Amino acid sequence: MPRRLHKYEVGEAVYFTSPSFGRAAATGSYTVVKLLPSEGDDYQYRIKSSGEAFERVAKESQLERV
Repeated sequence: MPRRLHKYEVGEAVYFTSPSFGRAAATGSYTVVKLLPSEGDDYQYRIKSSGEAFERVAKESQLERV
């Protein structure tokens, strides 16, 4: 079985949708700053919003192309 690649690339604009449970994160537009290893069958990304001073980690299933 071929290894699946990350869907998004560093520098790409994405829309982050936070999960409806747990700590509410700010949904909205982010930029991918780093590709992270997968957790189970879901790749992870480090994303950054221009309106925040910090970065977030998001799963691929929480991201959509802008």
